[in-house]
Amino acid sequence: MIAAIAIYAGCILLLLGALFSLIAAIGVVRLPDLYTRMHAASKAGAVGGGLVLLAVALLCFDVGVGLRAIIGFVFLLLTTPVSAHLLARASYRTTDQLQMKMVVDELKTKGGPNSAA
Repeated sequence: MIAAIAIYAGCILLLLGALFSLIAAIGVVRLPDLYTRMHAASKAGAVGGGLVLLAVALLCFDVGVGLRAIIGFVFLLLTTPVSAHLLARASYRTTDQLQMKMVVDELKTKGGPNSAA
């Protein structure tokens, strides 16, 4: 009985993870600029990959594989936002700001590379 519930929950997690990964892939292809593409890839991709790893941890009935999947999930949640932030910061510092169409540039007033001060 508990094994059947675990299998159903794992299948649901796997489908949700695949759906989030599909949304991330569509977002990377369809969104207009670097920052929105990075947002789609980092947020939806991390959630999708995390749900798939949780499904693996739930569906495999081996403690070693489940522990590795949970460690991978934690590692994914810790590293994806940091890497997205570093990529956005590097893009901001190297891109010509006249070509970028930002509504608000908060880094310009905080001593960024293109600040007046």
